[in-house]
Amino acid sequence: MKRIIRLSLLLIFFLPIITVAQQSKVFTGAKIIPISGEPIDNGVLVTKGDKIVAVGSEGEVDVPSNAREFDVSGKVIMPGLVDSHSHIGDGDGGDRSSALHPDARIIDSIDPHSETFKKALAGGVTTVNVMPGSGHLMSGQTAYLKLRNADKIEEMLFVDDPGNEISGGLKMANGTNSIGNPPFPGTRAKSAAMVRELFIKAQDYKEKVEEADGDPEEMPKRDIGMDALVEVLNGERIVHFHTHRHYDILTAIRLAEEFNFRLVLHHVSEAWKVADEIAKADVLSSIIVLDAPGGKPEASEIKYENGAVLEEAGATVGYHTDASITDTRLFLRSGAFGVRAGMSREAALKALTIENAKMMDLQDQVGTLEAGKDADFVVLSGDPLSVYTKVEQTWVEGIKRFDYSNPRDRKYSTGGYDVFRGSAQNHHHGDK
Repeated sequence: MKRIIRLSLLLIFFLPIITVAQQSKVFTGAKIIPISGEPIDNGVLVTKGDKIVAVGSEGEVDVPSNAREFDVSGKVIMPGLVDSHSHIGDGDGGDRSSALHPDARIIDSIDPHSETFKKALAGGVTTVNVMPGSGHLMSGQTAYLKLRNADKIEEMLFVDDPGNEISGGLKMANGTNSIGNPPFPGTRAKSAAMVRELFIKAQDYKEKVEEADGDPEEMPKRDIGMDALVEVLNGERIVHFHTHRHYDILTAIRLAEEFNFRLVLHHVSEAWKVADEIAKADVLSSIIVLDAPGGKPEASEIKYENGAVLEEAGATVGYHTDASITDTRLFLRSGAFGVRAGMSREAALKALTIENAKMMDLQDQVGTLEAGKDADFVVLSGDPLSVYTKVEQTWVEGIKRFDYSNPRDRKYSTGGYDVFRGSAQNHHHGDK
């Protein structure tokens, strides 16, 4: 009897919370850019819980009678931005003991309380591919994260069990970043040779696992680095490849074709020189726009026209921040630079959303505003490609994670570097 009473009291306490979390929400009056279709003037967006229920014009969408209404007249709503290459979260990957670390997982080093996540939300970013650095031929396994409020990294992943499910890709690199003194390669040719040698070992390991057919006595000795590379060889784990110069780009493609792994090219500063080859190989390109002087000589021939040239060639292209190389709060500006240099508006907006989602196999969950997808969206003060536009609200799975009108949040949008120091001390729990 006492147990029943306690259970009843718990239900009385938690039921209002559950009800509010699952309550339908309707956003009206805004121009909606769904990415999956034409912009909708005076649009209606309906969400329930963590999913989108409906998107359409006023009068065409059934609004639940008990929905909580948000009048966003004069604003613009678009999908939450997807950043296909970032270093937020204060994580790291492999060390200097080897040039190849397929076993290192960045999820084992990310701080979920890092203020860099709040900074990204201030820029409208809701999904991100967090990478280890590019100073290695293989620096480790990346992490695909949803920017939920979290106390542990598992709460931000797209999978429930990272020990048994693939939670990210594999970061690789070539060019000057990964060249060095032994045990690192001293030349570009040696870089490719070392990668090729490791993949051949992985092929042998894979063959032994398949021949064992589950028999523990026949299985090779467990090698967690080889396990990750077998996932790459099986097409289950995507390779995210840092590369700049045109001949390095072609080397990355050559390796992908030799070992039949899925490839996303990152940075590709000289993509404009080999755009047709990239398109022919049917690989995706995640590019960056540098909006300040400086950088490495290897990227000296980067062009704003990269996006336009890749689009014209028929290649899939997305933008990334490489945070903090470029500021996550200004991610929308990457698309604006692309349009200024000849990219179509449609392709530029896709390059900030759905094209990046494809680079993480997340296109069925995020990247567009469609019924059934995650309720990740951004409320903007105006046109997404205008320098005068502000990110006013960022919603993740139906929960408001950033609100410019809130002074506590606004500091992440307008503040300097001091805002992002002492993250553990500044962390606060709960969402609005």
